[in-house]
Amino acid sequence: MSITTRIVISTCFLLPTITAAQDAQQPQEPAAPVVIEKAQRDTFSATLWVSGTVVSKNDARIAAETDGRIIWVADVGSRIDEGQAIARIDAGDLWLDLADSEAQLSGLKSQLKYRDSSLQRLQQLAERSNASATQLDEAQSQLDMTWQGIKRAEVSIAQIKRRISQAEVLAPFPGVVAERLVQVGEFVSRGAQVARLVDTEHREIRALAPLSVAGWIRSGMQVSVEHQRIESLSPIKHVIPVGDERSRMFEVRVAATDKAWIVGSPVRVALPNSEPRDLVAISRDALVLRGTDIYVMRVNNDNTVEKIAVETGIGLGGSVEIIGDIFKDDRIVTRGGERLEAGQAVVITDS
Repeated sequence: MSITTRIVISTCFLLPTITAAQDAQQPQEPAAPVVIEKAQRDTFSATLWVSGTVVSKNDARIAAETDGRIIWVADVGSRIDEGQAIARIDAGDLWLDLADSEAQLSGLKSQLKYRDSSLQRLQQLAERSNASATQLDEAQSQLDMTWQGIKRAEVSIAQIKRRISQAEVLAPFPGVVAERLVQVGEFVSRGAQVARLVDTEHREIRALAPLSVAGWIRSGMQVSVEHQRIESLSPIKHVIPVGDERSRMFEVRVAATDKAWIVGSPVRVALPNSEPRDLVAISRDALVLRGTDIYVMRVNNDNTVEKIAVETGIGLGGSVEIIGDIFKDDRIVTRGGERLEAGQAVVITDS
């Protein structure tokens, strides 16, 4: 055998050994960090989404309680405390009426003193037969009429003082001035609306639901509310069991728990429309969508992942029913699943 032949044969034997050594020296791919949640067995109902609006519990057009010219109205956007003035009416004429009534009362009290003295003198004369019964009756009548005049004057004074106090239109509840309905200088009559006051702290959601779901709804149950594509859970506060004959709808009031929901905000409310049933649910974040395929990544005991094809069912809030080979307490990837491959090692993190 020639020297060249021996070199070629030796090289053929060495190549597999070199390749294996190179493979052993290559570093393994590091485990991918993921966030997981366990699949839960829960009770869900099928839901129907209905439109709703955030409303204030206290939203009123405040009216004047007395006549007069407007001299001040709170600016739009002003925050008014309960009992604080929201508008003021010129009370100059009322103060003049009060002074006149008080003067009349003072005169009547002077007359009362004079007529009381006259009656006493007549009574003394009558005891000596120097005054007739007719004179006594007339004096007593004038005294009684003076008493009645004093009472009327006192009532008139109380009414004028009350109207003076009503010249300040007070807020019956705390809120924000949403609209001025009169301007300074305008004359208003009693009962005329002067401003709209809205309580922005105490809010709730008003939703109209079809009568077909009335059997599944009750006060206190948690429902999903969607605002600007963000879902959260809120309790039903009141169910008004009165349907409209034309629309075949009834009203549901849901607590407005998020301060970002200002009065007038449009929302959607998910109301149950079936009997609740037991099912396995996972976070919506765990779903991976590829075209028409839906799958999740499940973490096995050796911290490798496997790809599980699933279908979705009914949902509530951030969770959704899962139909497939997923069971209670399975560890499902909720963050980082889009970039994983089946069999890949992962490391579980908190974020």
